[in-house]
Amino acid sequence: MIAIVDYGAGNLNSVKKAFDYLGAEVAVTGQPELAAAADKIVLPGVGHFSSLRTLNSTGLRQALLQSASAGKPFLGICLGMQWLFEGSEECTEIAGAAIFPGKCRQFPSSVKSPHVGWNSLEIQEGSLLLREVAQDSFVYYTHSFHAPIVSAMTGASEYGLRFAGAVEQDNIFGVQFHPEKSGDVGLSILKNFCEV
Repeated sequence: MIAIVDYGAGNLNSVKKAFDYLGAEVAVTGQPELAAAADKIVLPGVGHFSSLRTLNSTGLRQALLQSASAGKPFLGICLGMQWLFEGSEECTEIAGAAIFPGKCRQFPSSVKSPHVGWNSLEIQEGSLLLREVAQDSFVYYTHSFHAPIVSAMTGASEYGLRFAGAVEQDNIFGVQFHPEKSGDVGLSILKNFCEV
């Protein structure tokens, strides 16, 4: 079973519908014990980085970190991917999971923010999550802050600068774009996650 974590800041319906379409067994939950009992975890998210404060106050942060360190497949989407880093300039008092190094930063003033819409994804070789996704496939973004380039990056996009669109390390996966809104490409990525 895949737990979709509800902490009050995700487009949970869209994510659940995408997994339902793929025939996956999913449950939306805000309860740490149910999330910890799942086989896989998805942390979606839309909005301000401060929304992640709820993870700390509900016990979800500890449950998610324990599950991830136990080797359970974990997928962070948009704000959920940003949580995998040390934190964000958007809300400096909230710490990220620090699974990946660096902080998320705002796009340069040379481009309109937020970055909303379709953008191509430059895919690195060897990714489990992005396997069989065509190079330069278009995915759907909506975000004002971006993750840094790191060695675990498996996909990159450009918008005023080059930024990490996807990261992957062992059982931990993150995508800045919204696979649930990215058509067939997004569905194939979620299907890959179901199969890891």
